[in-house]
Amino acid sequence: MAALVTENFKFVSLFFKSKDVMIFNGLIALGTVASQTMYNIFAFSCPCSSGRNYRYGLAALGVPALAFFLIGMMINKSMWDLVSECRLRRCWKLSGASVFALFGSVIGRAAVAPVTWVVISLLRGEGYVCALSEFIDPTTLEGFPSGQASEVIATFPCEGSVPPELQHFRSEIERRLKYESQLLGWLLVAAMALAVFAMLCAKRCCSPLGYQQEAYWSQFRSCENDLFQRTAQAHALLHAAQSVKSFFGFVALEKNEKELLLENQAANPVSSTEWNRVTGVYLYREKNGLPLYSRLNKWAQYNVDDNTEEMDKEMDTLS
Repeated sequence: MAALVTENFKFVSLFFKSKDVMIFNGLIALGTVASQTMYNIFAFSCPCSSGRNYRYGLAALGVPALAFFLIGMMINKSMWDLVSECRLRRCWKLSGASVFALFGSVIGRAAVAPVTWVVISLLRGEGYVCALSEFIDPTTLEGFPSGQASEVIATFPCEGSVPPELQHFRSEIERRLKYESQLLGWLLVAAMALAVFAMLCAKRCCSPLGYQQEAYWSQFRSCENDLFQRTAQAHALLHAAQSVKSFFGFVALEKNEKELLLENQAANPVSSTEWNRVTGVYLYREKNGLPLYSRLNKWAQYNVDDNTEEMDKEMDTLS
C-alpha cells in the first residue's frame, strides 16, 4: 500500500510539472488506465439481471468518461481564457475559424482521458459483456434449450448464477461478446489515430509559423507562465503583508520573505483594467514585423510606447 501511494504521488507530481503536451497527454492516459484497472478490480460488479445489465454496463462505460471529460475541461487554462474573453469582450472579435481552433484545442485535450477510458473498457470487455449479454439470441447458440427466457441469459456474466446445465454455453457467449467489444475498441483506436493525424496536419498547414518558431512560441509561453505565477505569488505576498501590517501594526514574516519585502517595497497593486488587458484568448500577432507571443507580451510592447488608446484597440484584436 505504501508503494502504491508513493507511485501515485510521483504520478501526480509529474502530471502537474509536465510542460510538454505529448508528455502531459501521455500521463493523463496512463493515469486513466490505472484508474480503469482499479475500478474493474474493486468496483465493477455486473448485476446479472435482465433490464439492469444494459443500464449498468453503459453507466460503467459512460459516466466515468463524462467525469474525466469535465475534469479535463476544468483543468484546461484555455477553457477559462475563452470564458474570460466572452465575459470581458463578449467574444465580438472571435471569428468562426478562431472559435473552431480554440474549441478544438480544448476538447482535444479534454478528450484524452475519456477516450482512453472507453478504449481500455472495450478492450477488457467486462462492461460490454455485462451490457449486451441479455440481448444474445438463443437461436444462434447450437444446442441451447428452447424456451429459456432472457432473464436466464442475463445471468451469464456471473459464473455462480448460471444453471449447471447451461454452464458450457457461458464461455461461448463471453468469447463472442469480448470479440465484439475488442473489435470496437481497436476501431476506436484507429479512428482516433487518424483524427489526431489529420488535425496535426491541418494545424501545420494552417499555421503562419514555421516548426522552429512554433516550438519557440511554446517554450516562451511555458517560461512566461512559470515566471508570471512565481511573481504573482510574491506580489500577492507583499500586498497581503502590507494589509496585515496596516491592521496589526506588524507582520510575521520568514527571513526570506522579509528580504523579498525589503527588495520590492515599490511594488504597486495592479488595477483591474491592466488585469483585463492581459486576460483572455490570444492568437498569434505581430507588431512592425516582430512577433507578439502572448497578451502579456503584447501589453509590454505597447506599454513601452505609453499609448493607451492604441493598446486597448490592439488588445481587442485577435485575428
